[in-house]
Amino acid sequence: MPDEQIDALGALADPRRRAVYEHVAAAGGAVSRDQVAEALGIGRTLAAHHLDKLAEAGLLDVAFARLGGRSGPGAGRPSKLYRRSAVEHSVSLPPRGYRVLAEVLAEAVDEAGIEPALYAAARRTGARLAGGSVEETLRGLGYEPYADGDVWRLRNCPFDSVARTHPGAVCGANLALLQGALGGGARIDPRPEGCCVAVDRDPDGTKNNGSLL
Repeated sequence: MPDEQIDALGALADPRRRAVYEHVAAAGGAVSRDQVAEALGIGRTLAAHHLDKLAEAGLLDVAFARLGGRSGPGAGRPSKLYRRSAVEHSVSLPPRGYRVLAEVLAEAVDEAGIEPALYAAARRTGARLAGGSVEETLRGLGYEPYADGDVWRLRNCPFDSVARTHPGAVCGANLALLQGALGGGARIDPRPEGCCVAVDRDPDGTKNNGSLL
């Protein structure tokens, strides 16, 4: 197991530190030490300690910015902000190369032009994995949904590492998987961050399902 994966695993062993990480991950954007401390009911120094340990382990990214949009003289020093790292971490003993195989298969799909077969298989898989409410189904499939008006948006893409190199095949399969699991109501609606799919919140799934496949 690579040393960085061991560091990441060890950083989450402490229950309080894991709670800090989960709060930052759920925030969907950058948060300050004060915001984490207030949300979790802990001291600012303790929040900073856990945040910096998570950053050292590669689980959080760090940036500096002035809060509230202030700038110029008198605006004060920039705040240290934290957000979940986009780096993917996985642990297995012994190490396994599932991502490599996924990239091989995605490349084969692109070269052979068999996207329709891929999408059909993804829909069937989604139908088999469906269960519970829309939110429960999304979480069970590895997404992190949050309500945004009349849609569910997804803070993460479980297939991000392969989607970056083969977006056509992977994003299409991602959409088909969700359409199969939810009976429609999923559509491509890309944002700068998070998954490119949005899901209607209406219980009957009667809104435009945006099927492109």
